[in-house]
Amino acid sequence: MRVNSAFLSLVVVLFCFGCAEKAAEKQQIVVKNTLNSDRSSETVSLDLNSLGFDVEAVDLGALGVLDIETQKPLVVQVVDSDSDGTLDMLLFQPEVKALSEKTFEIIQNDSTSTMTEERCYSRFVPERTDDYAWENNRVAFRTYGPTAQKMVEDGVKGGTLSSGIDAWLKRVDYPIINKWYKKELETDGSYHKDTGEGLDNFHVGPSRGVGGTAVKVDTNYYTSRNYASWKTLYNGPIRTSFILTYATWDAAGNQISEEKHISLDYGSNLSRFEIKVKGTDTLSAGLTLHEKNGEVGINEEESWISYWEPHEDSELGTGIVVPKGTMIGHEHYVTNRNDESNLFAHLKVENQKVLYYAGFSWKKSGQFQTKKAWDDYLSDFAEKLNSPLEVVVK
Repeated sequence: MRVNSAFLSLVVVLFCFGCAEKAAEKQQIVVKNTLNSDRSSETVSLDLNSLGFDVEAVDLGALGVLDIETQKPLVVQVVDSDSDGTLDMLLFQPEVKALSEKTFEIIQNDSTSTMTEERCYSRFVPERTDDYAWENNRVAFRTYGPTAQKMVEDGVKGGTLSSGIDAWLKRVDYPIINKWYKKELETDGSYHKDTGEGLDNFHVGPSRGVGGTAVKVDTNYYTSRNYASWKTLYNGPIRTSFILTYATWDAAGNQISEEKHISLDYGSNLSRFEIKVKGTDTLSAGLTLHEKNGEVGINEEESWISYWEPHEDSELGTGIVVPKGTMIGHEHYVTNRNDESNLFAHLKVENQKVLYYAGFSWKKSGQFQTKKAWDDYLSDFAEKLNSPLEVVVK
């Protein structure tokens, strides 16, 4: 069974009894939580090709998941994960109590019971040069494309030269990307001013922002320029997913190629970054230090780093979490060069890939009020990442 990594990695064991059975026959999913804490906002990802359905007899887009105990259907999302034109993955987010398991049933929803709202959303933004932006119910991000880069190189006003990840500080649970761009570009208002929903006042510059990448050679860090191309894979109620590709770049004579597969799940403060990279055996993911007046957090055992800082009239926490055993070092890198001070996690490249999660929390959003609360979130995230839900499909 092929399993796509979701918000957290999942251990899935498939027992396929009678795979030639028709879709009308019931199929159950058992989700087990082995931790001494309740689980939610973790996405189970099931390969439809392994469920034993007669695909000719099933409306794959209307598949659902029923909580057998409550008899209530869950929010689901059926996606084409590899962009081959065929739906192949079923996503859902179970709630499972500590040290327990729950059983769910695959059902066929009618059209009126299927949620189509894109609570997790991303898109290319040509009306604002060539940003790429993404969001869920808790956070929003953006990064910059080749047109913005060329404007800087040609001396044209309004460009941006950065492969850092920008944070949009939203404090509402509904989508704001389209609304804020329209406000900025078509009205007298600005997304740089908070009128109740939040604002964009997070400065990136050449820093790594929230999870941008770099390659360290000797004592120096080298970075790519803006992304060169983009591809939106899907949006929906549970996950948005897309790919950014970067032109080959130089790191002290090493030619680096990089492709970022980024996704963001409902309920998470952290985006998932799966990086395909060639030309280096170590990749560094960074958090900008801005005014260098914040508090650094490092937990080597749990494999996360954090930064909590004053931010205008509020406070802001950023963080990176990596699978255990793949963070091989870190550096609190401080320099007098503008916007180049970052807190880095050094990650081991295995099979030309790196995986990590990066995100933030703004105090005004009401989500986390202190550095301790933010660090506790990262610790909890790391524990669940490294002790995944166990899923059995019968």
